[in-house]
Amino acid sequence: MRMNKLESLKVKIFADGADKAGMLHMSANPLIKGFTTNPTLMRKAGVTDYEAFARDVLSVIQDRPISFEVFSDDFDEMEQQALQIADWGDNVYVKIPITNTRSQPSYPLLRKLAAQGVKMNVTAVFTLDQVEKTCAAVGGRVPTVVSVFAGRVADAGVDPVPLMQQARRIVDDWAQTELLWASPRELLNILQADACGCDIITVTNDVLAKLGTIGKDLEQFSLETVKMFRDDAVKAGFTLTRRRTAAA
Repeated sequence: MRMNKLESLKVKIFADGADKAGMLHMSANPLIKGFTTNPTLMRKAGVTDYEAFARDVLSVIQDRPISFEVFSDDFDEMEQQALQIADWGDNVYVKIPITNTRSQPSYPLLRKLAAQGVKMNVTAVFTLDQVEKTCAAVGGRVPTVVSVFAGRVADAGVDPVPLMQQARRIVDDWAQTELLWASPRELLNILQADACGCDIITVTNDVLAKLGTIGKDLEQFSLETVKMFRDDAVKAGFTLTRRRTAAA
């Protein structure tokens, strides 16, 4: 059986990263429908000036949504950061963590920001209870993305597919609300997210680099793998000394 063709997918693929060159490269790909970032990716990419980096990227990428995250642990300061970030561009979604580091839920902040018209990406969601309370807090008043970290759920030994299917049913009850499959580990997750009815999946550039393998004939894929092993053995100069068999 051939895998689903990339062109037939309904789920929107967002590029997840904070490397400017990588983001601009992905922006030239019509398959990429948006972008997400986070402070961890920014730190890894060597970003030191948060606002300067964001504004620089936004000066080029203006036709697709981009999510930038608040980084305060205090809700009042989070609100001020969210309002500031939202002002950077019409295509900006502000990422709000589902709780702060003291396990205090962000629902009151979500209600306040929704009342002020801030488009949000609620991040680090892991449970259906969090999905339900997020949707209720925003109330469908503003465009909102609910980012469920399905990849990390799988890392905990839990099948994320039933979770995402149930999350889909919850999100369906709320206007202007989209379900995002976050932290995918492999290309198969794109197909799973599509089958679950997720609106968006956000994927890092290293996984996106393998998009061309979706739909590949598996017999051909097998042959290419065998050739890779053979070519690398030859390039490495591997040899084995043939042992003589003693005469009977």
